[in-house]
Amino acid sequence: MDLPFEPYRIKVVEKIQRVSREERVRHLREAGYNVFKVPSEAIYVDLLTDSGTSAMSDQQWAAMMTADEAYACSTSYADFENTIRDIFGYKHVIPTHQGRAAEGLLFSVAVAAGAVIPNNIHFDTTRANVEHVGGIALDCVADAGLDPMLEAPFKGDMSLTKLAAAFEKYGTERIPFVMLTITNNSGGGQPVSMGNAREVSAFCKKMGVPLIFDACRFAENAWFIQQREEGYADMDIKSICREMFALGEGCTMSAKKDALVNIGGFVCINDDELAMNITNLGILREGFPTYGGMAGRDLAAVAQGLREVMDPDYLAYRIGQVARLGKRLDELGVPYLRPTGGHAVYLDARKALPHIPQEEFPAQVFTAALYLEGGVRGVEIGSLMFDHLDPDTGETVHPAMELVRLAIPRRVYTHTQLDYVAEVCAQVMEMGDRLRGLEIVWEPPALRHFTAKLKPVGGGKMVAEA
Repeated sequence: MDLPFEPYRIKVVEKIQRVSREERVRHLREAGYNVFKVPSEAIYVDLLTDSGTSAMSDQQWAAMMTADEAYACSTSYADFENTIRDIFGYKHVIPTHQGRAAEGLLFSVAVAAGAVIPNNIHFDTTRANVEHVGGIALDCVADAGLDPMLEAPFKGDMSLTKLAAAFEKYGTERIPFVMLTITNNSGGGQPVSMGNAREVSAFCKKMGVPLIFDACRFAENAWFIQQREEGYADMDIKSICREMFALGEGCTMSAKKDALVNIGGFVCINDDELAMNITNLGILREGFPTYGGMAGRDLAAVAQGLREVMDPDYLAYRIGQVARLGKRLDELGVPYLRPTGGHAVYLDARKALPHIPQEEFPAQVFTAALYLEGGVRGVEIGSLMFDHLDPDTGETVHPAMELVRLAIPRRVYTHTQLDYVAEVCAQVMEMGDRLRGLEIVWEPPALRHFTAKLKPVGGGKMVAEA
C-alpha cells in the first residue's frame, strides 16, 4: 500500500521567519542577484540544495553520541568501512570530508593534463575538478535527456554512440576512465537504468578502461530501477545497488546526499595502486586514512544514514514528495523537466521566460524572481553554471537546457510548504516579460555561479514597472 503520510514523526522543529518584500529586494541587490549570497535567515523555504541539508534521524544522533573519536583506526571508521563495503562492494574505502574532495583526490591522481573524462553529464564541481587538473569534461547523455518535455523512464542514460565517438576522437590513451552519475543531477535528477549501466560497463571493459560511478544519489536511482525497469520489481534496494556497483571499478560519493548527513564523503576503488596513491594524497589534504577530514561522529552518522536510506518506505515517500510538487506545478501551468526526478523538480526557464536570451541567464532571472516574490531559494542550472569554451573552437557554448533546480532536503519540509513553493512559481510565471535579463558584473575564474555578482541588463530594476 502506498504510504499516505510521512514515514516518520517530528521530534525537533526549527523556527523560520518570513521577511518582507522590501527586505528581500534589499538582500537580492546586496547579493548581486546571486541567491547563494543571501543570508539563510532571510530565506523562507530553502531549496538551494539537498546536499548536507537533510534532517538526521534519532538513530543517527544516537550513533554520533557513542562514536569513537580515536585519531587512527577508530571503531566508527570500522563501521563506516564495513557498511560501505557491504553496499558498494569495492575493496578500498577512503573517507573524505565531502564529495568534491573525493573527486579532487581521484582526478589529481588519475587525470593528466589533456585527459578526457566522459560522463552522462558532469555536475559543476565534478567538471571543475576535471578542468582544474587540465582535463576535458565531456558530456555524453542520451538525447532523450536533453528534451525537457519528453516523458521517458531513464533520461539519465549515457549514449553509447556518443561514448564510442569520444573514444574514436580522443583515443583510449587519453581516457583514463568513464564516469556515470546516478541519478543524473545536471540533467534533472533523472535515473540511469541497469541496462544502460550494463552496456556502458561492457563497452568500458572492451576498451580496457574502468567505469567509475558518481554515487551521490545511488539509493534514489535504485528505487527508480525497482519501480520502472523490467525484472527488478521484486528485488530489494540493496541487491539492486550491489548489482549496479558490481559493473564498475569504484565510485566517488558526497555523503551529504543519500547518506542523510550534513558533511562527509568517500572514494571507493578496487585497484590497489590507485587506492594507495589516493590514500597518500588524502593524508596530505584530508587527514589520516581512517578519518579523512571527518570526526568519528560524522563517520558514525554516515554509516547509519547509508543503512536508513535504503528503506523502501522512506524512498517511496521521498520520491513521492518530489512527484507531488511536480503535479501541483502542472495544475498551475508551470513548465518543468519531465518526469520529476529523485531529489528535485527542475523548472524549464527557457519555456517560462522565452523573451530572455541565454546570454542574459534566464534561469538565474527566474531563480532571483523566486526569492524576490516569495523568499524561496532555488539554484540555477543553466548558462551561469555551465557556459564553457569549446576546446576546439574557443567559442562560448551554452548548455542545452536552462533549468531552475528546486532541490528538496530530505525529511525537512511539509506538503504545505511545497504547495506554497508551487504558488510562488506561478506568480513568477505571471510576471512574464516584465522580468529583465541579467549580466555579470564580476566572476571568479572557476565555479562562477557560487560567487558571481550580476545586475539587470542596462541597469535599473530586474522587474520592469507595470
